[in-house]
Amino acid sequence: MNSTSLKNKTAAVIPFYNEEKKLEEAVSKSLQFVDFVFAVNDGSTDNSANLIINKKNVCLINLPKNMGKGFALKAGLLAAEEKKFEYAVTLDADMQHTPDYIPQFLNALKDNDMVIGNRLNNFSNMPIHRRFSNLLTSKLLSIKCKQKIKDSQCGFRVFRLSSIKNILPDEPGFEAESEMIVKAVKHGLKISFVNIPAIYGDEESKMRSLEAIKGFTKIMFKKF
Repeated sequence: MNSTSLKNKTAAVIPFYNEEKKLEEAVSKSLQFVDFVFAVNDGSTDNSANLIINKKNVCLINLPKNMGKGFALKAGLLAAEEKKFEYAVTLDADMQHTPDYIPQFLNALKDNDMVIGNRLNNFSNMPIHRRFSNLLTSKLLSIKCKQKIKDSQCGFRVFRLSSIKNILPDEPGFEAESEMIVKAVKHGLKISFVNIPAIYGDEESKMRSLEAIKGFTKIMFKKF
């Protein structure tokens, strides 16, 4: 599968909340590799949305308030599916996910339905607390799914939209990304991984530890 030939069939979904420092860069670089971007404004209170409001090949989806990453992802993926795109790439707006890797993700779709970035192949740049959290949740999710999940928390992913409605999250927060993995396994979808760098700068994480733990625990014990 050639990523160049897939460009006009692929959209990027970029949820954002107060990301005026990096959002425009994330959108512009993504458009080098995809045909269209659905940028989902999850109740930002800064100038983020105004930076891309008139940008070509960008649909700005404004949520009424901060609904959570899972809710924003769902809104963006549904919009991409409704516009008849065949594939969707999801990535963060803070440039922790490098759009230059999008072609590798699309190439990996050849025999798969869902491709996830794997930062745990080389996590030397990852903060220690995030390293421990990612390793633990990936191990636990591997047990639940009965297959190797290399990086359960990475939001840099590509999906075949033909089956997206079967795996859309019900949970509104960061736990939605784990939920989608479990649903994909339940529906017999093939999952693969692409090694990507762990990039951390001076950005403030939107993930709150206690909420994330509660959300992940709910996914672990939920019957799908």
